[in-house]
Amino acid sequence: MAELLWEPSPERIEHANVTAFRRTVEGQWNVDLPDYPALHDFSITELEKFWLSVRNFCDVRAESWGDKVLVDGDKMPGAAFFPDAKLNFAENLLRRRDDNTALIFQAEDKVKRTLSWRALYDAASILAQALADFGVGPGDRCAGFVPNMPETIVAMLATTSLGAVWTSCSPDFGVNGVLDRFGQTKPKILFTADGYFYNGKSHGSLDRVAEFSAQLPTVEKIIVLPMISDAPDISGLANAVTLADATSSYTPGDITFTQMPFNDPLYIMYSSGTTGKPKCIVHSIGGALLTHMKEHIIQCGTKPGDRVFYFTTCGWMMWNWLVTGLAAQATLVLYDGAPTYPTANVLFDLADDARINLFGTSAKYIDALAKAELDPMHTHDLTSVQTITSTGSVLAPEGFDYVYEHIKKDVCLSSMSGGTDLLGCFVGGNATLPVLRGEIQCRVLGMAVEVFNDSGQSIYDEKGEMVCVKPFPSMPIYFWDDPGGARYRAAYFERFPYIWCQGDFVSRTEGDGWIIYGRSDATLNPGGVRIGTAEIYRQVEQFDEVVEGIVIGQEWDNDTRVILFVILRQDLTLDDGLIDQIRKRVRQNCTPRHVPAKVIQVTDIPRTKSGKITELAVRDVVHGRTVKNSEALANPESLDLYRDLPDLQST
Repeated sequence: MAELLWEPSPERIEHANVTAFRRTVEGQWNVDLPDYPALHDFSITELEKFWLSVRNFCDVRAESWGDKVLVDGDKMPGAAFFPDAKLNFAENLLRRRDDNTALIFQAEDKVKRTLSWRALYDAASILAQALADFGVGPGDRCAGFVPNMPETIVAMLATTSLGAVWTSCSPDFGVNGVLDRFGQTKPKILFTADGYFYNGKSHGSLDRVAEFSAQLPTVEKIIVLPMISDAPDISGLANAVTLADATSSYTPGDITFTQMPFNDPLYIMYSSGTTGKPKCIVHSIGGALLTHMKEHIIQCGTKPGDRVFYFTTCGWMMWNWLVTGLAAQATLVLYDGAPTYPTANVLFDLADDARINLFGTSAKYIDALAKAELDPMHTHDLTSVQTITSTGSVLAPEGFDYVYEHIKKDVCLSSMSGGTDLLGCFVGGNATLPVLRGEIQCRVLGMAVEVFNDSGQSIYDEKGEMVCVKPFPSMPIYFWDDPGGARYRAAYFERFPYIWCQGDFVSRTEGDGWIIYGRSDATLNPGGVRIGTAEIYRQVEQFDEVVEGIVIGQEWDNDTRVILFVILRQDLTLDDGLIDQIRKRVRQNCTPRHVPAKVIQVTDIPRTKSGKITELAVRDVVHGRTVKNSEALANPESLDLYRDLPDLQST
């Protein structure tokens, strides 16, 4: 059994939201649920009763709910929760309108400000009026090429108050990366900041916006948010207006929240783009709201007035998760920029200054702190921090050690795992359970998660595929531009029919702890950010010198690093100049995280008999694993080119 690192006090257990919820369920349904495992069992065997209890306990607001909780509950996909309900997402987040603090914002050492609940409501009110006059209504898409700043949340709230759909990516994306996303979802309105701060420098966005917006014919208006300048120069943009000018003729008032069906679109998220352009994953209004409120209020224990922080960009689903904390009446703490500027202690300084209660970050960040030998436990107070959450990639056992030895001893370290596909968590934390070294604490309520072997049998204490065997509200409602749903079904239900297959390689302990060993597909996860090989190929193969490339993720130093292999034109040899050019192009047109750590020349690439390159086979060879189904390859001898390469044994 893994080492016990922390366990909650009796007082903490007694006052936890999950304890109150468990007792509410017992009283409502006349059942005996002595502990969390019993509550979880109830949550997946009595789906309708459970989700009704979540709705009531979390005070999810709707114009009407209808009589049905779940229809076609035996179908996955196909199940629908609250099919007759009508509600508005933004209305649930803007339930307060007072002078207490709703948002605390910091952009490195350049910007610091706060926004009250009243100011947040009023800002959303006037922007919603402007958007309505621009013709935005239910089903229209508004896209954000934006930093994690208050105006971004205002833009999302104004959009969703009208029943329109929000989609976003971070402003470090290159032109092609944006077009691969927004080019598919065809937004009517584009929000962009004039730039962002990173590592102490300002980085302008508007030149790239001019380039990609010219190739987005559906965009009728560009609204520019002020970040690096109070008066951005928008003269180079067609149909552009500053936020101040867009809203100058409106006055704050009561928002008329458009009531929408529970299962209508709210967000469009994007997959990593491993096998082509990113898949556009459409999430529902009610599914996202109900799931996030359950996770914030019940799993994480957020109470009104708590300060909730997550280090995230607007290209990661954790931003979408974070903002729903407003529905729990939490104060959100936003940070944009490098997490190590002006010093490596900047986020812990923020934790003390903002009195953060839930401190959310990535496993990679924790690992980086350990390597830098930071010791916040002895340099900061951190009294307010009750929970530290970690996700994005696997938190190694040494990361658990570091948190308890160098950050805080009395804290619930909640490692979490889920993702963009479900806009939430399958497994995660719980302040009433102990923390064991290297293990995620539990299955999240309402998620019937198991581990399957290759034969589709449920297993314990063995590595296998993470699956979910019953429906949940935040399943995507569909993929954008996927007539008939073939791509949607193939993404999650092809491996095991009618069973959600997450694509994570995991094991489940006897105590229902969870250990994740990484992705079971070819998706890359450097720094815990999911990126796709196809995005890199589109850049690399533009070089005349490059015939073809193949990209894998190499497990390295408790993380994943991107490795690029290239076949060059005959008689050419890879040199530092070409490597630098490749890295520069990938950085400019994708993101810095796409940049390969190693670029290695090869003479052949393994492929199937139908001509498809096989990333998984290369990855297995690089890691010394047996390649499955090598007989399916047209050129299995090429695998030898990737064995025991000296370049992959060094930094």
